[in-house]
Amino acid sequence: MPNRLAHETSPYLLQHADNPVDWWPWSAEAFEEARKRNVPVLLSVGYSSCHWCHVMAHESFEDEQTAEDLNAHYVSIKVDREERPDVDAVYMEAVQAATGQGGWPMTVFLTPDAEPFYFGTYFPPAPRQGMPSFRQVLQGVHQAWEERRDEVTEVAGKIVRDLAAREISYGDARTPGEEELAQALLGLTREYDPQRGGFGGAPKFPPSMVLEFLLRHHARTGAEGALQMASDTCERMARGGIYDQLGGGFARYSVDRDWVVPHFEKMLYDNALLCRVYAHLWRATGSELARRVALETADFMVRELRTNEGGFASALDADSDDGTGKHVEGAYYAWTPEQLREVLGEQDAELAAQYFGVTEEGTFEEGASVLQLPQQQEGLVDAGKIASIRERLLAVRSERPAPGRDDKVVAAWNGLAIAALAETGAYFDRPDLVEAAVAAADLLVRLHLDEQARLTRTSKDGHAGANAGVLEDYADVAEGFLALASVTGEGVWLEFAGFLLDHVLVRFTDPESGSLYDTAADAEQLIRRPQDPTDNAAPSGWTAAANALLGYAAHTGSEPHRTAAERALGVVKALGPRVPRFIGWGLAAAEAALDGPREVAIVGPSLDHEGTKTLHRTALLGTAPGAVVAVGAPESDEFPLLTGRPLVGGEPAAYVCRNFTCDAPTTEVERLRAVLSG
Repeated sequence: MPNRLAHETSPYLLQHADNPVDWWPWSAEAFEEARKRNVPVLLSVGYSSCHWCHVMAHESFEDEQTAEDLNAHYVSIKVDREERPDVDAVYMEAVQAATGQGGWPMTVFLTPDAEPFYFGTYFPPAPRQGMPSFRQVLQGVHQAWEERRDEVTEVAGKIVRDLAAREISYGDARTPGEEELAQALLGLTREYDPQRGGFGGAPKFPPSMVLEFLLRHHARTGAEGALQMASDTCERMARGGIYDQLGGGFARYSVDRDWVVPHFEKMLYDNALLCRVYAHLWRATGSELARRVALETADFMVRELRTNEGGFASALDADSDDGTGKHVEGAYYAWTPEQLREVLGEQDAELAAQYFGVTEEGTFEEGASVLQLPQQQEGLVDAGKIASIRERLLAVRSERPAPGRDDKVVAAWNGLAIAALAETGAYFDRPDLVEAAVAAADLLVRLHLDEQARLTRTSKDGHAGANAGVLEDYADVAEGFLALASVTGEGVWLEFAGFLLDHVLVRFTDPESGSLYDTAADAEQLIRRPQDPTDNAAPSGWTAAANALLGYAAHTGSEPHRTAAERALGVVKALGPRVPRFIGWGLAAAEAALDGPREVAIVGPSLDHEGTKTLHRTALLGTAPGAVVAVGAPESDEFPLLTGRPLVGGEPAAYVCRNFTCDAPTTEVERLRAVLSG
């Protein structure tokens, strides 16, 4: 019989609706129940495409005896970290402080007042590698609760007090200058892997936000080393198994240093961020590889993640049916030489194996290989032949059981996708990609925004979820809308971005220090108000807000938004030189602040006029960090930047300003290109 999760919208919670565990969603009623029964709370946090979450669910939460223990002695709460990043952040901070590590599934035991006292991540069904079994943990915690209650509540109280005291120093309220950004670059150079691209060792994550910083730093300073690190890393990732060589799109991370074997889940936020990075790399260098990867990744998002309502789904699972009814990680993507021969015949299979690095012993598990492009041999093979091989392999792969899809639409990640698709569509003359961005933006306005422009974090199947948007939702959606405004020339997107950023100023910003909180002042009160400026898998709400506030201020001249951006960037001044890998988006925003950012107004008789279109495209292709672009007819009220900007000699013209100083207007494409080349 289904439990309480059967009525939830989260695909992750619905995966647990038939468990024998009497799950509750996160709610005041669940804690009330724990108080009434005088039992502790088991909090289990994960997400739908998490491999070890599936493993623990199968081993423990589907097990009748384990469920009996849980139902007798605990109130069990299941949380989707993607729906409630605030709950996840608060308890993950406690897990990391207590154990020195974290991850998902996250398993935390709480008092009925939501105070944590015992922590872990994955627990096996039987003792393994020094880890107790999950049932041993349940019995131990139950015994401690019954026999040493005072000790448990004392530990819980101390943990909460320690968390409250963990304030980071956010530096002063000034933006980083030349010196801090140069120090950040030096720090990245020290951690760079010159043989393989990327930073640090295994597991290796795509450093999308750091790559944006490197591209902007090169544009502003001409530093060749920054461009080299960005382009080499992009090339190594695009040739590795982390990139889907048949269908486009990136996996979450590589388990090895060489980008060969991915953790196969594909997340919307990774693909949105990387699509934009490769488009920006093409803009800076003209690299054909960057162009191909940007377009293939955009096409992957539209083809495989787009929902019926026009938004973008969160993720594709790592696991899928291997054809025998068993769910195996990577089953959808890996190939053996034998499978290549079955599809392609002897001769083409040999070429494919050589081209994609498929070996007899395999690069993955059980003799299978993850496709990659190990040699730079594009010029030496018949491109038509390779295209045909790709097509045939993709056709056969599409008949394999597909990985599951998490269909919920997360506002923040859709904001990132809107920005990526709008820009990629504009750069490569793909109006269909811009239309996909507009459709997703329309969905967010229609379904996720209320009359006060407050955001709901998620929706599914056209129904808005119950959880309030957090800072990253407001910031990333504003970022998407600003990109859409620049690309489409429709000022309504600038207006919507302004509504969202006003909430950031009023509800998420500390008026004293200018620091930012992840949750709104009027949001549900947890044991601590989460506040994390570091960029992890996606930009932190804090750095995303700084970037969007800066862009909006450049468009409108709004002093409060500019001041808020500069105060928020104080944290980058503090952390940039020390931990540059974990504040890449903040460093990218700081580059924009240092460069101006530049304000570009393109005026023409109409948006369809050839001269207007050429100047507009040239402006969008400018590499000056964070430059904003407004396009429209003279005196149009679509954008503040168009005010008082006439045609020049009856011709379309470009006006470029920065730091309260303007260049003379120009009608010449080459002149505009030179001014915006950073």
